[in-house]
Formats: sequence, structure tokens, C-alpha cells
Amino acid sequence: MISRKDGLALWEMWLDTSGKRLIQWPIEEINHLRTKSVKLDSCEIKTGAPIVISGITAAQADVEVTFNLPSLEDNPEILEADHVDDATLFDRDSSVGCVYGPFGLLALASHDLSEQTAIFFKVIRRGNGYAVIMGSNEKRSSLRDGVKKSSHGTFVDINPRQEKISLRCLIDHSIIESYAAGGKSVITSRVYPKLAIGEAAKLYVFNDGANGVIMTSLEAWSMRNAEINTNTTY
Repeated sequence: MISRKDGLALWEMWLDTSGKRLIQWPIEEINHLRTKSVKLDSCEIKTGAPIVISGITAAQADVEVTFNLPSLEDNPEILEADHVDDATLFDRDSSVGCVYGPFGLLALASHDLSEQTAIFFKVIRRGNGYAVIMGSNEKRSSLRDGVKKSSHGTFVDINPRQEKISLRCLIDHSIIESYAAGGKSVITSRVYPKLAIGEAAKLYVFNDGANGVIMTSLEAWSMRNAEINTNTTY
């Protein structure tokens, strides 16, 4: 097992039971930094109607959310993902091959959404089954001049027919660490918002896809600053 200190996030890494995949997850002690919390009941996230998560400090937060898809068998379109470049697959603004999504969280967002960093999922029909894509879209993350803005992502090794899509995000002012499916896929985003800072930062659940998705659970916590013991050897 490997542990690392990196900003707010302290994480550990290990091989899963198959011995073929690395799992990465925040260490348990991170939970001790949680303070006030908010929960949302199960609800449908409809297209173009983002839901604001209020009651926490969104600039420094820990968020756990789970999504379920109402139906997959009614969407027969097949995407030959090997023939589509990564820039298209991992771009939130592209709906090529999407059965569901993009949907997920808008972190470090301004009240008017002119600034936002989207941590999102897409579900595509692929071969005889479905594939889940996780992405981070930083194209609208900052109104500052000269800030590099991009999209990037990865595939999540789950079967959306049988498993819910889960996401945990640790947000720490300019760093967003996102863990999908219990740490099977991880994305770190470094952003530099101009408006969405401190108390002005907002957090939303969103869905840009043509079909509604079910948010089965959401719990979010404000996070206090970690006290680092500089005498400890890692």
C-alpha cells in the first residue's frame, strides 16, 4: 500500500482483489476534517436544470454522490469508441455516442455559472454493452487571462446495467480530486477561478444529456483545514 500527502488530499493506493487494477482512495483520516453537512434525497436530474447544493462551504468540501440510469435497453445506438478521438470522447460539450450524459458535478462555480469546473460522466453504447466515461472539463474554470483550459478523462471499469455510478470529490480552493467507482478511476484538476472563490464558490449537480438521470444519494460536507505535523516522516 502506498500513501501520499498532496494538498488537502491524503490518499492511499492498493491492488484490488483481482490483482490487475490499482485502487486509489483518500485515507480515512480525511473524514475527520468534515464539519457541517447537507444531504439530498433521491431525485431525477433533468436536462438543463442544475441543482445548487447549499448549506456547505463549496470552496472547501467533500462530496459523495451516486447516480442511477432509468433504462439502457431502449438506446440501441452503438459507438465505435476506438474510432473516436479522445478529445471528442472526453469533451463535455460533445454528445457523440452518448446514451446518457454528460452529468455530474459543477465544482468551484460562480453564481451565474460563467465559471465552473465540470466533473462528469457519459454512458455510451459500445460493442455488446455499455462503457462509462469520466471527465473533467476545465474550459470554463476561470475567467483569468492566460490560464490553460482543457478537458481530459478516462474510462471507468463498471457495468452501468448492474452498478450505480458513484463519485467522490475533494474540493480545496484550486484543487479538485475526483474518485469514481470507489477509486477505480481518479482525476485531479488544478483550476484558478477568479469569481468562484471563498464564500462565492457554488456547487451544483447537473445533467446536459437528452435523458434524465436519477441521483440516488448525495451527501456533502464543509471541510476544515488540515493540521500538518511537520515532524512526521512519510
